[in-house]
This record gives sequence, C-alpha cells and structure tokens, in this order.
Amino acid sequence: MKRHWVIVCIMLTVILGAFPANANYPHFDAIITGGKVIDGTGNPWYYADVGIINDRIAVIGNLEGAAAGRRIDATGMVVAPGFIDIHTHADDDIFDLPLAENYIRQGVTTVVGGNCGGSLFSIKEKLAELEKKNVGINFALLVGHGTIREEVIGMVDRAPTAVELGKMKTLATEAMQGGAFGISTGLYYAPGFYAKTDEVIELAKVVASYGGIYTTHIRDESDYNIGLVAAVKEAIEVGEKSRAPVQISHLKCLGKPVWGRANEILDLITQARAHGVDVTFDQYPYVASGTSLMGALIPRWAQEGGRTELVKRLQDPNIRVKIREEMLANIERRGGPHTLFIARCSSDPTLEGKNLKEIGEVKGIAPVDAAIEVQIAGGADIVSFNMQEEDLRLIMQSSYGMIGSDGSLVEFGEGVPHPRYYGTFPRVLGLYVREKGVLSLEEAVRKMTSAPANRLGLTDRGLLRKGAVADIVIFDPETVRDLATFEKPHQYPQGIVYVLLAGHVIVERGKHTGVRAGQVLYHRAQSCQ
Repeated sequence: MKRHWVIVCIMLTVILGAFPANANYPHFDAIITGGKVIDGTGNPWYYADVGIINDRIAVIGNLEGAAAGRRIDATGMVVAPGFIDIHTHADDDIFDLPLAENYIRQGVTTVVGGNCGGSLFSIKEKLAELEKKNVGINFALLVGHGTIREEVIGMVDRAPTAVELGKMKTLATEAMQGGAFGISTGLYYAPGFYAKTDEVIELAKVVASYGGIYTTHIRDESDYNIGLVAAVKEAIEVGEKSRAPVQISHLKCLGKPVWGRANEILDLITQARAHGVDVTFDQYPYVASGTSLMGALIPRWAQEGGRTELVKRLQDPNIRVKIREEMLANIERRGGPHTLFIARCSSDPTLEGKNLKEIGEVKGIAPVDAAIEVQIAGGADIVSFNMQEEDLRLIMQSSYGMIGSDGSLVEFGEGVPHPRYYGTFPRVLGLYVREKGVLSLEEAVRKMTSAPANRLGLTDRGLLRKGAVADIVIFDPETVRDLATFEKPHQYPQGIVYVLLAGHVIVERGKHTGVRAGQVLYHRAQSCQ
C-alpha cells in the first residue's frame, strides 16, 4: 500500500510540475483553488487548482499567481465533475420547472429523462421547444418504447402486425435522428408489459444502428410474473441479439420473495459481460421504491384499454372481485398495507403521507378497497418499503453500477415525494461512503460521473480534464449528507457548496444563484449499419 501511494505521489509531482507557479497563463474567467481533485476516473484524489476559460476547463495544476475574474476557495473540499443522473423522469416536469433546483442542489448537472418506457413524443420538436425555455440543467432524453407502442397500436395486449412494427421502428428511427440517446422500456408496466421479447429486440436493433443504448425497467423485479432472474436474463437477451448496450434501470431485489438474490443477478451480469454483452445498471440508495399505485397494485390485464376501461372493470362487481384478489397479493408482495404510503394524490391531497392501512381505518374499509377508491378517483403516486439493506449494498459495490435517482423535478413543498428527489447523490456520499464505507469516495464519484457519461457517449462531460465542459461540483466530504426523509422530503442536502454549469456558478455557498446555464444535449446519431 505504501509503495502504491509513493507511485501516485511521483506521478502527481510529474503532472503538477508541468504547471509551475507563475507560468505564463492567459487570464482565466475563474480559478478553483486548494481543493482535492477527484477527476471521475476512479483514481485517487490529488491537490490541484482548476482554471476555467469560457465554458471549458483550461488547466488543472498549480495556478498560484495566475489572474482570474473570480477565485473560488475550495480548501478542505472535493472538486469533482458535475454528477450525471442517468435515470430520471424529469421530462415530465422540465417545461414547468426549468430551474431544476432539487437536482442542481444535489450537485447534479445533467439529467436523463424518458426512462421506464415513457417519454415525450416527437423528440426533435420537444427538444427544440425546450431549448427556448433556457433550462437550468443539462437535459438528455431517451425515447420510450411504451410511448411508441401506445401511439401505434394503443393500450392493447397483442403483438403488433408487421405494418405496425414497421411504424414503431420508423418512430424509433426518427427519435434517434432527432437527438435521443436510446430507447427505454418499462416491461413491468402497461403497455410495455404487453410486448414480447422479439418486439423489443427489433426496436433495440434500430437504436443500436445509431449508436444508442437500450435501457430497461425489467419485466419483473420480484415474483409478479416471470420472476427477477428471468427478467434480468431477458434484458441480457435483448442486448445479445440487438447488439445494443444494455442499461438495467434501478436494479433491485423487490419484496421478500427475492430478498438475498443480489449476488445471483450480479453473477448473471458478470457472465454476460464475459461473453461480450455490454450490460450495466443504475441504482438508487434507498430500501423503499416509488411508483404509481396502478403500477404497483393493479394487474396488467385490467389496464388494457387505458384508464376508462380500468375504471369500468373496477366498478363491475364480478370483475372487481378478481382484480381485488390480485391486488391483495401485490400488497403482500410489497410488505403489507402499512408499508405503502401515498406520495401524491391530486384527487385528495389529505391522503398524502398516509399509508394504505391508515387510509382504510379512516374510511372504515379494508386497505385494498381504499386503494381501489383512490384509483377510481384518479390514482396516486406511492412509496413502498420493500427491499433489504444487504442486497442494496451488494449491488452498490458492483463496478458495473451507476447512481440514478429514479426521481423527477418537484415543486418545493408539493406532495410527499420519495426523498430520492432531493437526496440521492449526497446520501451516497454521506451515508454509504463516509459513514458505512460501502464505497470509496473516488469510486462513488466515478459511478456518478464518468460511468454514466461513457454510457451515454458524452465525451466532454463526466471528467475533470483539460478541454472538458466546466460542469463541476464542490462539496465538503466531512459534512455532505441528505436531509430529506420519508416524513419530510422537501429538504435540500447539506455539504454541496458550489455547483458550476459550463463555468457559470449555479450554486454558491449552498444557495441557488438563479442562473440558468443548462444545455439541451443531443445524441449525435451515427449509423452503425
């Protein structure tokens, strides 16, 4: 170990010696001084200054005596690339909340929307429209398989005809040519659930031909249908047959039936990679998941035809009995009614923060019937506690994983959302790095920066290096932590001291400056056919 650090010190002496103090530097727009640089590669930190000109990193080295428009003192702090959240649903709200404060204040400078099979439609047009909004965060987009499928054949449980599949492939092509970074599936949800594997492979081939990725909320994360292991195998099969890089979304062991199987699914990924299938995944650092009440509890056959048909079935006494029976089983899979909390409910905000057991007691009905009433009234978003810590840690330690929130943009104080909306990245740094030692600081930063950048093909982000875009986060490694809780989620983290977007200071001493310097990012599709 001692020899290792001697080598590192020698290397850094050589590197930094190339940038002596008082060198003949140009005038910098900004210099970050005195910080511990963690460059995103996973390599050990080192002391250096970071010089910025316009929107780029110009120099990393000893900049003592160099002139600058402003100097940022990072003494005692870590200077790292801005975090990239590869799994969000920010496209739901980016037009209404372009400041993206709940992400920026986590140190996140880039978000990827369009996950789990749902996305904005007409990618090219929507991205062009978004450019006019002057967004406060870098924004990239996937095209949703579910969005395409519903557009072509509706909310129906059948395979597409040859003509319909052709239309779906055309829409996927147009999305890639319009700037999408790949395609996402939500095979656990309707209408993605209705798609067979062959259909998914054909669409993944389209995005692969343009250098895009295939991301997937796999068909099962528990034992709802085909089972967790089979669902991971299906994702690998899609990658193998389409040649598209695979990103498994929010990898987890959800519910008691699959607790303890983390090593099994990680072994499948390792074996697939050894056989040439490019498989990686992302993960959020919580033992509670978040989704819609319908997605969590309502059987997929009952959702065919959309919301109107579902409500009709729920109001039919005979069909309701069957739906209710399956919902009861799904509630138990997730740990019981006391573990399922309402996060957002537009039809009755008074239910927010209460669990199904409590709601049933207030209404004087069974929890499952309370859930049915909520769904008939318009549905709700829920949070459910259904994972165990040991599986979470094992998954986090895999070198093939990244950090992703599975959150969205949120209006401060609105609803009772999952705390991951505010705390995902600081939680990893504070709880799982500093307190529990699950990851080294350098590895955690790599999972948040260069790993997702490489996955997306972002060659000028995710690393602190000369020529890279100056998306930078400066945080205090001794104090950084999440403050958002399940009871009180609307709390910004602590320890994220500065955030820069393209050289502009967006967060200064923990406060948002109001500056918007985000960019709409386009995948530069290149035909690989």
